[in-house]
Amino acid sequence: MSRFIDTHTHLYLKEFDTDRASMMERAQLAGVDSFYLPAIDSATHEAMIKMETVFPSCKAMMGLHPCSVKENYKEELAIAQAYWDNRNFIAVGEIGLDFYWDRTFEKEQVEAFRIQIAWALEKKVPIVIHSRQSTLACVQVLKEFKSSLLRGVFHCFSGSVEEAQEIIKLGFYLGIGGVVTYKNAGLGAVIEKISLDHLVLETDAPYLTPVPHRGKRNESSYIQLVAEKIASVKGIDLEIVAEKTTQNAENLFGLTDSKFLN
Repeated sequence: MSRFIDTHTHLYLKEFDTDRASMMERAQLAGVDSFYLPAIDSATHEAMIKMETVFPSCKAMMGLHPCSVKENYKEELAIAQAYWDNRNFIAVGEIGLDFYWDRTFEKEQVEAFRIQIAWALEKKVPIVIHSRQSTLACVQVLKEFKSSLLRGVFHCFSGSVEEAQEIIKLGFYLGIGGVVTYKNAGLGAVIEKISLDHLVLETDAPYLTPVPHRGKRNESSYIQLVAEKIASVKGIDLEIVAEKTTQNAENLFGLTDSKFLN
């Protein structure tokens, strides 16, 4: 059986409250043996951290999601930083910029992004970037740091070949999820031109459900559908996609290195 790592999944959210244990079992039966949980904000930090205790295959990140950057963002950053002061996490995330819904707090989003990138450099961990309608803006912020130690993933990548190349030049990975299965997204044609060396798999569950389940709640077991689509557009075996993307995730998040573990 193929082995997968879901590098971005919000399994702690209320959408899973009624069947979380069976959902985890389905994922494990599908070959998913590790689940990386990105933070959103203080409303869900404790629920996320509890997942690590109940399900040891889950590993938490810590950070402030750009959509949660509001008037109180400095308080939220202080809360996230306090968690970092008490323990380690596998990454700073998810962080970044979101210009899709509202740009009211654009300056604050950029400031929060810079602050949290600095945390990652201090802690020597990767960053997980949310970049909806803001990929090149995120790239520009990263370039400000001029650090070879900065590494991470652009989660839910859905951009162009040119954007992918900009990200790869920085040494970052592309997180590929359900969008690759959407007929009109055009992502398959982009992924066809990008080496597996630069890809990791994700679901972003409960969001961005792949075809044929689009419109329903996403879950980590569906990551195989993402891998199958990548294998199809590249004309290679599913096992090759699973093996390489799993290796990439392990290399990026350093979970074979004890300094990144609690």
